[in-house]
Amino acid sequence: MAAMASWTGQPNIKGSSETMRMVWLNFICIGITFTWGVEMTYCTPYLLNLGLTKSNTSLVWIAGPLSGLIVQPIVGVISDESTSKWGRRRPLMVIGAVITAVCLLALGFTREIVGLVIQDDKAARMPTIVLAVLAIYILDFAINAVMSCAKSLAVDTLPIEKQQDGAAWASRMSAIGNVIGYGAGAVDLPSIFGTTLGDSQFKQLTIVATAIFVGTTAITCWAVTERVLVSSKTTENQGRFKVFGQIIFILRHLPPRIQCICWANFWAWIGWFPFLFYSTTWIGETYFRYDVPPGARTSKDVLGDIGRVGSTSLVLYSMITFTSAWILPLLVKSPEDNSFTHRPPEALAGFLTRFNKVKPDLLTAWVLGHLLFSGAMALAPFAASYRFATILVCLCGIPWTLALWAPAAFLGVEVNKLSSNTSTAYRRLSNDQSIELPELDSDDAPLRLEHGSDSGPPPMASTGELSGIYFGILNIYTTLPQFIGTFIASIVFAVLEPDSPGLDDEAPSYPEGPNPIAICLFIGAISTLMAAHTTRKLRTI
Repeated sequence: MAAMASWTGQPNIKGSSETMRMVWLNFICIGITFTWGVEMTYCTPYLLNLGLTKSNTSLVWIAGPLSGLIVQPIVGVISDESTSKWGRRRPLMVIGAVITAVCLLALGFTREIVGLVIQDDKAARMPTIVLAVLAIYILDFAINAVMSCAKSLAVDTLPIEKQQDGAAWASRMSAIGNVIGYGAGAVDLPSIFGTTLGDSQFKQLTIVATAIFVGTTAITCWAVTERVLVSSKTTENQGRFKVFGQIIFILRHLPPRIQCICWANFWAWIGWFPFLFYSTTWIGETYFRYDVPPGARTSKDVLGDIGRVGSTSLVLYSMITFTSAWILPLLVKSPEDNSFTHRPPEALAGFLTRFNKVKPDLLTAWVLGHLLFSGAMALAPFAASYRFATILVCLCGIPWTLALWAPAAFLGVEVNKLSSNTSTAYRRLSNDQSIELPELDSDDAPLRLEHGSDSGPPPMASTGELSGIYFGILNIYTTLPQFIGTFIASIVFAVLEPDSPGLDDEAPSYPEGPNPIAICLFIGAISTLMAAHTTRKLRTI
C-alpha cells in the first residue's frame, strides 16, 4: 500500500534526556484529558440545567462515539498520506486545537451568545439547547482528530522497544490532566477569580480548558520533528472514495492480534462509557438522595452542587489514576527487560532479581484491570451513600490507567512489527544477542528511529507509516460500543425515570427504586467480563 512512498528527514524529539523527550512527546495528553474531564464532569448536569431530560441527554452523548467512529479513521488515513512540509500529524493537530478552543468558548457562553440575538428567555431556551448540543458535537469531532494524530505521532517517532514506555508516558500525562481537571472542578473558581472569567464555574472551566488545550498542543508540536512524506504513488489514482475504501479494506483484513486488541476494547468500552460520562452525576445524585443535609435540597445552584460533589470524589479517583500511571509501569515487565543486561547495585541485585521473576507482563495486568473494574461496578446498584459510591469510583482508577496504556502499547508494537517484518525500520547495531545496549536505558541517549536513506524509497512501509489508520480502526471498536451504551442508557432512563425533569427545578426529587445510572454501570460490569476473556486470547494468538 505504501511501497512506493518516499521520505525525507528523520523524526526527532527535543529534550536533554529520555524522560524529557517522553514528556514533550506526550505533553498534549494533559490538554486532551483535561478537556475531556471538563466535558464529562459538567456537560451532563449542564445540559440537564438547560432543560433536557436524562433520556435526551444520553442521546446527545452519541456525539462522542459518532465522532470517534467517523473522524479518527478518516483523519488517520488523511494524515498517513499527508505530504505537508511540517509533517503528517502536527498540522491537523493545530487545526483541531483551534476548532476545540472555539467550541469550548461557545459551550461555556451559550446563553450569552444566544442572548445577543434573542432577548426573551423563554424564546431563547430552545436555540440555547441547540447551540450547546452543536458545540458538543463539533468539540468531540475536533478532539478526536487531535487524539488520532497525537497517538500516531508517538508510534511514528518511537521504535518497537519504546512503544510500551511511550504508551506508559501517555498514560502518565493523561493522569496529570485528570488531576488538574477534577481538581479545578472541585474548587469554587468564581470565589477565586471573581467574575473576570465568567460568572459561573462552568464558564471559567471552559476558558481554562481552552488555554491548556491550545498550550499543550503547541508544546508537543514544537518539541517533535516528523519525517516528511514526499510522495505516495500507490493511492493517487484510487478516486474520491479512496479513504473509505482503504478503511474498509484494512477492516476486512486485520491481523489476528490487532483484531483481538480491538475486540477487547469493544467489550471494555461498553463498561467505560457510562462510567466516564455519568459517574459524576451518579455520585452527586447519590449524595442528594441519601446524604444531603436538611434544607440543602432547596439550593439554587443544583448544577454547581452536583458538579462539586462529584468532582470532589473524582479528585480522589484521579489521584489514584495519577499514582497508578507512575507506579504500574515499574511493576510490569517491559519489552526492554530482555533486551539488555541490567547492572543493579550489588545490595539490591538479589531483591531485584527475585522481583523481576514475579513481575506480571502487561497482558496479565490488563486482564486483572478488567476484572477489578467489573467487580467495582457490579456493586454500583447497592451504593446507599456517596462515600461508598466514591470508593467504587476510586477502585476504577487502576483499571483506567491500564485502559489508557495497554491498548495503545500493544497496537503500537503490532503496527511496528507489520512494518519491520519486511523492512529495516529499526536496525540493531549488532546481531550478537549478548551485546549490552546501555544506551536504551540512559537518560543521555537520543530517541532515534533509523529509517534508512533520506532520499531513497524504502522497500516497504516504514515504521509506523500506517499507524493513523490502525489507531482509527481501534477507535471504531472503541466507539461502536458507545452507541450500544447510549442506547442502553436511554432505555434504562426511560423505564426507571420516564418523567425525569432537568436541573432547572429549585428542588429536584429522586424517585424510590434503583438509580438508573447505577443500573447502566452494572450492565457495563458484565460486558467488561467479556473484555477480560477476549484479552486473555492474546496469549495464544
